[in-house]
Amino acid sequence: MPERPDPRNRPEGGEQPEYGWLYGEPQDDSDATQRIRTSADPYAAADAGEPDRTRVMPTRPRPRPYEQPPRAPARPPRAAAAPPRRRRHWGRIVLVVILLWVLLLVAVPIWAWSKIEKVDAEPSVDRPADTPGATYLLVGSDSREGLSKEEKQEFATGSASGQRTDTIMVMHVPRFGGKTLLLSLPRDSLVNVPGYGEEKINAAFAYGGPRLLVRTVEQATGLRMDNYVEIGFGGFVGMVDAVGGVEICPRAAMKDPKANLDIKKGCQEADGPTALGYVRSRQTDALGDIARVARQREVVGAVAGNAASPWTLINPYRYIRTAGAGADALRIGENVGPIDLARFAWGMRKVTGEDGLTCTVPYVDLSVRWDEPKAEELFGHIADDNTDEIDCFQPEKQ
Repeated sequence: MPERPDPRNRPEGGEQPEYGWLYGEPQDDSDATQRIRTSADPYAAADAGEPDRTRVMPTRPRPRPYEQPPRAPARPPRAAAAPPRRRRHWGRIVLVVILLWVLLLVAVPIWAWSKIEKVDAEPSVDRPADTPGATYLLVGSDSREGLSKEEKQEFATGSASGQRTDTIMVMHVPRFGGKTLLLSLPRDSLVNVPGYGEEKINAAFAYGGPRLLVRTVEQATGLRMDNYVEIGFGGFVGMVDAVGGVEICPRAAMKDPKANLDIKKGCQEADGPTALGYVRSRQTDALGDIARVARQREVVGAVAGNAASPWTLINPYRYIRTAGAGADALRIGENVGPIDLARFAWGMRKVTGEDGLTCTVPYVDLSVRWDEPKAEELFGHIADDNTDEIDCFQPEKQ
């Protein structure tokens, strides 16, 4: 860097050093002064009468530090959705309930089936040929087996020994969806009992049990009985009570001490003992056994309808109780399978509806002798699986 000139060594003649202006020394050069004053400096004119001095350059204001703009206030949080885990928890509970219900529907019939008594009811000789559809022989026996002394008194069963049949019905379920038929054979019907000659049809049961009764019915009707179903006194009462009772509609007041029955006219709810007296009474109607078989069809259809109703299926207590009562009440042929019995129950439910027929075999007098031509025509329609062509005989409505 060049040394600063010493002002004491300036040359004579007043010449200013070449760089004196740089060090703040007064300058005599009018041209230089003029240049300074006429420069673009805006303060030159104002300072024309003042000696030059070091100026402080104006400072720019310092920029303010950057501040982040204020944020908008946070919105309130939305309601949280139900946790997926809780939904899955409830879904599993519903699934378990459904599975348990399905298991109950399957397990209860299996348990009930194991309790049903099987009997040999299939004749070994002289049987009619197989026919389309399924034909069942339904027997209501007056067996007092298993009844206590108090129950015998309540049901007015008397003290008769052995077994007889109070009810004999033939049910036919068509193969291709025709009307289901429930046909009553009055127990006093006079027919030929194999080995015993002409007797009342219920005598066959007393002489030879289920097998002889099946053979007698097959011989009298010409129809093959595919399945045998029997129900006794105590079982009938238990079935009625298990389904919560049944509605009966007598056309007149009925009072029969022998059947322990005393009811008023018109529709009413009946418990087990009352329903039993209603289907057994013979002393309250001029038609006797003919009127009784109509009441038997009425009550049997009502029991079947209540047993197969949706309320029974969705009520575990009633479902189990009904299945247990049915198992205790029934005796079936050894050849009857679970599907056969289920089809029987479904057919019994249908007979009281629009798709069912409830008839009595045609007869000519109260002895009871069948009207052979009309009876043969009826049995022919059944054998042909053509129940829609049947002209149903219902003397109780005439």
